[in-house]
Amino acid sequence: MDEHHEDLFLTPLDGLHRELGAKMVPFAGYAMPVQYPAGILKEHLHTRAAASLFDVSHMGQAFLKGGDAIAAFEELVPGDYQGLALGKTRYTVLLNDQGGIRDDLMATRVEGGLYLVVNAACKDADFAHIEAGTRGRATLDILADRALLALQGPKAGAVLARLAPATADMTFMTFREVDIADIPCFATRSGYTGEDGFEISVPAGRAEELARVLLDQPEVEPAGLGARDSLRLEAGLCLYGHDIDTATTPIEADLKWVVNKRRRETGGFPGADVILGQLANGTERLRVGILPDGRAPAREGTEVQDTDGTVIGTVTSGGFGPSVNGPIAMGYVKTAFAKPGAPVILIVRGKPLTAKVVAMPFTEKSYKTN
Repeated sequence: MDEHHEDLFLTPLDGLHRELGAKMVPFAGYAMPVQYPAGILKEHLHTRAAASLFDVSHMGQAFLKGGDAIAAFEELVPGDYQGLALGKTRYTVLLNDQGGIRDDLMATRVEGGLYLVVNAACKDADFAHIEAGTRGRATLDILADRALLALQGPKAGAVLARLAPATADMTFMTFREVDIADIPCFATRSGYTGEDGFEISVPAGRAEELARVLLDQPEVEPAGLGARDSLRLEAGLCLYGHDIDTATTPIEADLKWVVNKRRRETGGFPGADVILGQLANGTERLRVGILPDGRAPAREGTEVQDTDGTVIGTVTSGGFGPSVNGPIAMGYVKTAFAKPGAPVILIVRGKPLTAKVVAMPFTEKSYKTN
């Protein structure tokens, strides 16, 4: 991207990022911090050891409200939201009629409907699609006046309990309206790093105040998009537009768990015939973890071959895993090669390098489940 700064949207924390010495880059139409002076490696490792604060205000937030909102939303996704308890969050995907993934998102059951968080790059298209798909049955209220902060790491729970005692007993994928340092927020115990933590929605006008309070805690350091990407890759989590897209079904993406039990029985979502057929009969390719031998990272687009030199797939995300202390990747291979331990060859800068298929995540997840 070669957009100039004045063409980019700014998050409510833009001034704070610059004050903290962030290196800013264009991302999904926003000026975003890719790293701070500590650097991506240190930010990543600090998140795994303590707690880091990420600005994810570029993501889209909305309420879908109305008596028929949940049933209407279920016609767009394969998840069971009618059976979801109030205050619970569930990851899901918007589907096209071929069963391809339009985007992945978080949807939380709240009083009167759902609270949605969608990806920055797709948010306008997502909201238009959700609005069109639920028109007459639900009202979509886009929350353009809210920022979103992610506090991630094994010490995130202790930090937030100190500032908002009501969050102490929250478990993974639960939602609560809480005051944090006397600022009214929505807190979801979730994130996209593989660590315990929270995503905190805050009125835009008070986002900087909240961020400063959090950064004042001894455990917390700022972290940028670079560390966020290496953390989610180690956790085996998909990045939309890279690991999943409209040409990928949830079954190929090894996300079959997003098709909840009731929906497998009833269908009624876009591409249900394709997806239910794949659940029954399998797919030609599958998303897998790949562990390269040696130290050379295999980047997105790297060709994957079998040991005879036949092309069997492609890397969709790859790089150095700071916690693994070596290169890691994920991508798609023909299903016959998708078993952990299968030897593969990666063509990196024209050279064949040995690697093997592995189960993900590459690092243990530390979610608070009870």
